[in-house]
Amino acid sequence: MNFHWTNPYPSARTPLFARNIVSTSQPLAAQAGLRLLQQGGNAVDAAIAAAATITLTEPCSNGLGSDCFALVWDGSQLLGLNASGTAPAAWTLDYFEKKYGGDLTATRPLRGWDTVTVPGAVGGWGALHQRLGRLPFEQVLAPAIEYAERGFAISPNVQEKWRLAAPLLREQPGFAEHFLPKGRVPHVGEHFVLPHAAQTLKLIAQTHGEAFYRGELAARLVAHAAEHGGVMTEADLASYEPQWVDSLHTQFHRHTLHEIPPNGQGITALMTLGLLRHTPLAQLEVDSPDWHHWQIEAIKAAFADVYAHVSDPRSMRVTSEQLLDDDYLKSRAALIDPQRAQHWGPGELPRGGTIYLTTADESGMMVSFIQSNYLGFGSGVVVPGTGISLHNRGHAFSMLADHPNVVAPGKRPFHTIIPAFLMAQGQPQMSFGVMGANMQPQGQVQTLTRMLLAHQQPQAACDAPRWKWNKALDIEVEPNMPDSVKTELARRGHRIAPVNDPYLDFGAGQFIWRLGDSAVDGYVAASDPRRDGCAVGY
Repeated sequence: MNFHWTNPYPSARTPLFARNIVSTSQPLAAQAGLRLLQQGGNAVDAAIAAAATITLTEPCSNGLGSDCFALVWDGSQLLGLNASGTAPAAWTLDYFEKKYGGDLTATRPLRGWDTVTVPGAVGGWGALHQRLGRLPFEQVLAPAIEYAERGFAISPNVQEKWRLAAPLLREQPGFAEHFLPKGRVPHVGEHFVLPHAAQTLKLIAQTHGEAFYRGELAARLVAHAAEHGGVMTEADLASYEPQWVDSLHTQFHRHTLHEIPPNGQGITALMTLGLLRHTPLAQLEVDSPDWHHWQIEAIKAAFADVYAHVSDPRSMRVTSEQLLDDDYLKSRAALIDPQRAQHWGPGELPRGGTIYLTTADESGMMVSFIQSNYLGFGSGVVVPGTGISLHNRGHAFSMLADHPNVVAPGKRPFHTIIPAFLMAQGQPQMSFGVMGANMQPQGQVQTLTRMLLAHQQPQAACDAPRWKWNKALDIEVEPNMPDSVKTELARRGHRIAPVNDPYLDFGAGQFIWRLGDSAVDGYVAASDPRRDGCAVGY
């Protein structure tokens, strides 16, 4: 790829060139991963070290009770890992109807134990390390344990997310004790220590995660659930296993984009690129109104199908292959009006709060990894004495009996977190992702089209102004989007809505692009200025 190495957008960042790289949304986590690489670890060791550390240093976005997904180039093949959790055995639609009644879309909880599925992140770390890690697990988790014991200073973006979430969650069991120990949100730069999390991480390290699912930690999770109205059992935890999966993929401009298959929303990015294959996007001027309009309409069309059909693949009524059928996507692309925004419903198919990080090492191993609480601080529940803050991914289940994503025992809910991986001619090209709920496939498409079609280098593609679609004709745009572009998009019927989600805003991406021979040419990396993070390497 002949990138234009200038950056036309205001930025405090420059691309990083190195043979060993860790890129994350929080600097201490990036340094933790780099430390493992310098100790002789590989990219998987670095990713786990960074992931464990960032549960502490960016707790608004993830925790020890999160889920995770990964795509890993191991040097010869691309491997996918789905470490999202399953619903407790007691979670039936009848359970929620009896407990909450009325219209469950309005009455069921957003936080608390009845939003907590089995946390998969610790199991994901263990599965990755067992298959691909190089250094001992206790050594890999050592940086996180050290930060939990000795403490760290709170960084600016993390403190802002903390401040926004605290009023909503301070009454959730364990939240104030763990996250507001002085009765308030910690200040920027304030020293923060998590001794209970340190003890938990030591148990995880010593047992390779077993204590979390079939030991002391599992017992404490279950006891806390029972005390606060939850129904998770030791059997729910003991039966959990992450899944190794084959990726889904699609072709776009001489490259192949790979995503984790459903229950994740990665198929949205694949469908959007499939639609865009059948549009004039490659001939359009980057950052023009046409450039944005075609992409907005394509993402809306893809989401219409994804929200209607995607769930745990065991309950989907259509296949991923049907959703990615090229003739179908071509027919959907033909419905895009180049001059008018439109509402999109699902098509007639042919029959038949998150962190993202990426690592790469000079041996050629590359890891695309994502880990999430779902909403900010997840369920708000923290198990006393453990430092385990739990996600609320169960809220993503549907409460409609006829929907494929309806809640059911042992089922995985629809998931928003999606690591991505780009290949070129059968070889790894880029590990990347953009965190932030429904912004994730939108951010992936916007940055990828800039790199592949406009030849913008990764940091420029990351810095460029973004838009975000949420519903109907409403789009949010970043303040640095030119007024002339916003005016023309509005003329075409797009409703430019005020930014109503300061927590998630426009996502945050991390990118590692392979320049050639990884041992000689290395990589170039970019880290999103919308977060505190950075890319580091040597």
